[in-house]
Amino acid sequence: MATDSYARLLIRCADQPGIVAAVTTFLFQHGANITELDQHSTDPSGGLFFMRLEFQTPKLDLSRQALEQAFAEAAGRRYNMDWHISYAADRPRMAVLVSAHDHAALELLWRWQRGELLVDIPCVISNHDKLRGAVEQFGIPFHHVPQDTAGQREQAEARMLELLGGNAEFLVLARYMRILGPAFVARYPNRIINIHHSFLPAFVGADPYRQAYERGVKIIGATAHYVTADLDQGPIISQDTAHVSHSDEIDDLRRLGRDLERQVLARAVRWHVEDRIIVDGNKTIVFD
Repeated sequence: MATDSYARLLIRCADQPGIVAAVTTFLFQHGANITELDQHSTDPSGGLFFMRLEFQTPKLDLSRQALEQAFAEAAGRRYNMDWHISYAADRPRMAVLVSAHDHAALELLWRWQRGELLVDIPCVISNHDKLRGAVEQFGIPFHHVPQDTAGQREQAEARMLELLGGNAEFLVLARYMRILGPAFVARYPNRIINIHHSFLPAFVGADPYRQAYERGVKIIGATAHYVTADLDQGPIISQDTAHVSHSDEIDDLRRLGRDLERQVLARAVRWHVEDRIIVDGNKTIVFD
């Protein structure tokens, strides 16, 4: 489907009769062709209702603004919905934060270059200068913002916010090995995606592969989640695992883990870009 020919509608509200009929009838009446519809209820007898629709837009009889105003009147206020419509033609702007490990960041840039990740990337920011050459080969600006000690965090984050300005709608921490402060995180609520190299909630914090090795686990994992002020506690988007054995050393775990991290992070970012995620408290509803 052409990237400028469809839109997506996300809905969250109390579950009640008539929602699907109201939404689909409204879109049909205004010339939309629904191509994908997913829904989820936490409790059909009084819980929450979540829905995601994709619909084609070429035959709509209203402008974007008029369509959204009409939807609010026809269904949004009637069912007290938390909703929004996004348009695939509006490519979101994604900034990448990375430290010295290149695998997760380069996976995203490679997918972007191949047209698999439909975003614009205004910049990559790193607390190391090591990846400058690799990033600039993609034609993407690279900014080195040192943060060697915890005392430099406030200054470094101020500089990063200056570089980001209004040019990034969401951020990806592609193995950015620094903790972001609460004030920084608050600028991007549910719009910072982190890849953590363990199967959360196991082995939070630093060096989880060593923690896993010392516990003698038989499965390692990777977790992509939204960042909150609490370290590694944000809503989980995607996870995957790999089996290991007693014969695997720490470096083996790290090698296997890098492949997991690449795949899990890329999948989570794609779901975010395609509006397949609704955050519900500290959980996510993912329409994959």
